[in-house]
Amino acid sequence: MWLSVNMQRVVEFLVGLLETPSPTGYHEEAMRYVRERMDGLSLEGLALSETNKGALICTWPGERDDAPRAVSAHVDTLGAMVRELKPNGRLLMTQIGGYAWQSVEGENVTVISVSSGNRHTGTVQTVTPSVHTSEDADKGKREDERMEVRLDARVSTREETAALGIEVGDLIAFAPRVTVTPTGYVKSRHLDDKAGVAVIYGALMTMRDLGLRPAQTTSFFISNYEEVGHGASAGVPAAAKELLVIDMAAATTGEHQNSDEYSVGICAKDSSGPYDLGVRQKLTRLCREHQIPHRVDTFPHYGSDGSALLRAGGDVRVGLIGPGVDASHAYERTHRDSLDATISLLIRYLLDPSA
Repeated sequence: MWLSVNMQRVVEFLVGLLETPSPTGYHEEAMRYVRERMDGLSLEGLALSETNKGALICTWPGERDDAPRAVSAHVDTLGAMVRELKPNGRLLMTQIGGYAWQSVEGENVTVISVSSGNRHTGTVQTVTPSVHTSEDADKGKREDERMEVRLDARVSTREETAALGIEVGDLIAFAPRVTVTPTGYVKSRHLDDKAGVAVIYGALMTMRDLGLRPAQTTSFFISNYEEVGHGASAGVPAAAKELLVIDMAAATTGEHQNSDEYSVGICAKDSSGPYDLGVRQKLTRLCREHQIPHRVDTFPHYGSDGSALLRAGGDVRVGLIGPGVDASHAYERTHRDSLDATISLLIRYLLDPSA
């Protein structure tokens, strides 16, 4: 059966999610977006619920229920938190998630007040940003205490910044700068892993349009603490025999990588060790049978929600696939072809009756 995925609607969903801030710890707005769009699919039997930690579970009854499955993606992203209101009125940050400071240097940000919900814009820069005033502008280290947020407000003291309602512990979201090019590329921060959530949405939408349902009852787990290591450590239904993680599956600018931006990536091993061989063999078989462009790769500096569940003692077989993403944890890029290939593999996996 030919799978015709409405990529325009998938990209529209992705753009809307990318433009919804969700640094780890601030997930309710993005979760509401995903929940409303999933609910809007009007899939027969789809049941939506939330875990105590705030993850979203969408369970879709299958043709059978003797070997239920789970599929995960995460909505939380990299970001920062206010560590100190500096004497000059600017903000010292502490990172949320792992990234190089130079990857966000010069980026616009939104500071989200935890107590009031008010928002203030600003820019990340070094403490010596100008080549006209400091020799350290290009040579200075990019490290915690040399990075700051310059607020878009008339403040020059700690007290003036505090008067805006900004406090230690407030969250800082990086501007995604979403761009969709005529050549099919999607450029943005936070494709990790909002592209994965869009893949799940695209698969469910396509199956609905084609009148299909999964071979096994499947729970789609949208986690909200993946970037800090414990997203799927709890909450995935215990009955699940397999967990298929949908996450970015490539850092194509790195040496020794086999992935690209135009196919679906299948992860054989990451920093937590090998993924389940039987699941990987099933995924590669499905790609070959249905002519889905794919690349198998290893990622020595990478972990996923599957890793978190296994470390927590989950008795489940885990596989990992995802669209190829260039410049991961920086200003990222993928291509519609890679999203399409990943959606196609997910659908074929959901339809496959093999345990």
